[in-house]
Amino acid sequence: MCELLGMSANVPTDICFSFSGLLERGGNTGPHRDGWGITFYEGKGCRTFKDPEPSCQSEIAKLVKAYPIKSVSVISHIRQGNRGRVCLENTHPFTRELWGREITYAHNGQLSNYQDLAPKWYRPVGNTDSELAFCWILDKIRQKYPERPTNMLSVFRYAAKLANTLREKGVFNMLFTDGVYVLAYCSNNLHWITRRAPFGKATLIDADMVVDFQQETTPNDVVTVVATRPLTNDEAWQQMAPGEFAIFKLGEKVA
Repeated sequence: MCELLGMSANVPTDICFSFSGLLERGGNTGPHRDGWGITFYEGKGCRTFKDPEPSCQSEIAKLVKAYPIKSVSVISHIRQGNRGRVCLENTHPFTRELWGREITYAHNGQLSNYQDLAPKWYRPVGNTDSELAFCWILDKIRQKYPERPTNMLSVFRYAAKLANTLREKGVFNMLFTDGVYVLAYCSNNLHWITRRAPFGKATLIDADMVVDFQQETTPNDVVTVVATRPLTNDEAWQQMAPGEFAIFKLGEKVA
């Protein structure tokens, strides 16, 4: 299985600390050696870094880790391939345009009997079940909402409903964002934590790294991190139940 990492914050925030822990699971402390990727949102735009090499030894990953890009919405993924060969086009996250907005998605799990997923407008570039499911979700959203609705929260609730349908075909943990809202959908394994004042220290499980968030933040900062498994061993992560979803905006859980 793959592993997911997401962030929603009320101010542009770097994800270097959490990303450092995730990278180690990509071939060092974990078996996810089949590529990695990360997407940062900056206004209406986003920048993505991906590499089919193991994240623990990727030079591109080292660059991203050392370059504190600040964002309010981030999605990252490390891959342990089960559908589709190990190559750049099969590496998550995947991004497509909808209503003039970049939508980004990453999936952890494996689907079966998904041949009935036949998207009309969006076509996979690679050959993974994950990207096909993403295209199917966007097709269904576009069909239901031909124009961008004023209430975007309803779109994300609908995306969660579609994820529930996909869960019937196998394991489907998902992160999905437009750069404003971040949807986390749990099929079998997903956790989240919201950090706010008073901030404390945190220690990574997978790397010898400690951070004192009080020194890195202001009293008004709110940052939520979502991960397949907790990344720190001294914080109270919330475990999601199968079929549960959470939608975050500017660090706060809104649904």
